[in-house]
Amino acid sequence: MTTPRDNCPWKKPSLALFHLAARWQSRGLSWSATAASCGESLSRQPASVFHDPRTGCFTLVFLGIVAAVEACPFCDVVGRPLAARRDAASVVAIGEAIGETMNDAGVIRQPFGVRTILRGDGASLDEPITARVPGPVVGTAILFGDDGVENERRFEAIAADETLLGYIVAVPATEAPASERLRWFARRLEHPDRALAEDAFLEFGLASYGDVVSAADALDAGKLRAWLDEPAIDERRRGFFGLAVGIVAARARAEGDVAEADACLATLNRAISAPANDLRAGYDGLLGGLLVARGEAAIDWLAAHGLLSENTRAGDARHALAALRFAWEFLADRVPRERVADAAARLVANPAVAAAAVVDLARYEHWNSVDEIASLWNTFGRDDPLVRRAVAGYLTACPLDTARDQAARIAAAAPEAWATAVAAAGLPPRSGD
Repeated sequence: MTTPRDNCPWKKPSLALFHLAARWQSRGLSWSATAASCGESLSRQPASVFHDPRTGCFTLVFLGIVAAVEACPFCDVVGRPLAARRDAASVVAIGEAIGETMNDAGVIRQPFGVRTILRGDGASLDEPITARVPGPVVGTAILFGDDGVENERRFEAIAADETLLGYIVAVPATEAPASERLRWFARRLEHPDRALAEDAFLEFGLASYGDVVSAADALDAGKLRAWLDEPAIDERRRGFFGLAVGIVAARARAEGDVAEADACLATLNRAISAPANDLRAGYDGLLGGLLVARGEAAIDWLAAHGLLSENTRAGDARHALAALRFAWEFLADRVPRERVADAAARLVANPAVAAAAVVDLARYEHWNSVDEIASLWNTFGRDDPLVRRAVAGYLTACPLDTARDQAARIAAAAPEAWATAVAAAGLPPRSGD
């Protein structure tokens, strides 16, 4: 556990928070988020969800630490890969459905006959078992058995044809080096078999950025570009493919393959500039890929293309902030953090993301915008309590005298509102305030 530090300004807001934001945005739901971290245990920190009836916006607010997540922030993956399920199971077997599904207190279960035990013991070839299933299974299934409470073995089953059974047997063990595993899965991205493609994508989506970079030599640049150009591609995967194209472009340029790098950049530019509404899924991944591929120059590109302004569409602005958070976390060697913070500061004037931008600036310890942020109290903050909460948190955390003066001015003019905002931000007031 890290030691909380004085006036901690949301030091490590979780990328997991923005996984959830991306999922909501992709479904057309508005999103606003505030996170604060002062180095305490996640289990001790409260989280609340608020609904603004005026805007229909739901807000998830963490008032304490949220652990940083290394998995791809643009991939929107949910679930456990098959290798993880296989390796964690005490029994893995091939079974055959022998009856209809039944509803067991809301859980769907189905009886199976065990045909072959691939690993472990405790399953009999002579006795049927009942397994939890996501839906009715017809024919062959793979069975995963786990020892539950009081060593009671419980089974889960998924439908599996010969291709999937072979895949489950061959998939690399979870304890193998991550980059080696990802090289194996790279060849199965967008596999014709949907189950294989989904599992390969899940593995990449749960991998750390560093491991994906290490396995970039196994990514097929031509296929990635084609998938990114494909209008019918699964929208959940577009963000990752955008990031992957950026990784491949950066690698190609480092190796002197200018033609490959330029081809990848052209694909990214097309995908980013394609006409679409601002609720498009994966757009943050495209912007993240551009930051990887172009480095610091990508900041200027984002500004020149209207993605960092007060008039940027709400969804696009949220995606831009998410991409900047990614750059702050993972691209400090390519994009100076000062440039990232300056870019985020441009979005303070955008009403759709002002609160989130202020939270990010506090996290970045970017204290160059004190007066502009304080002015939000009486502009956007009049109608949005999240803005006032963010302003209070920023001014309380900022060590500069100008922030102290602005906080004192606001507190004198609206003492109750200021106290409420400071309390909601989850930070103690300054001593002497």
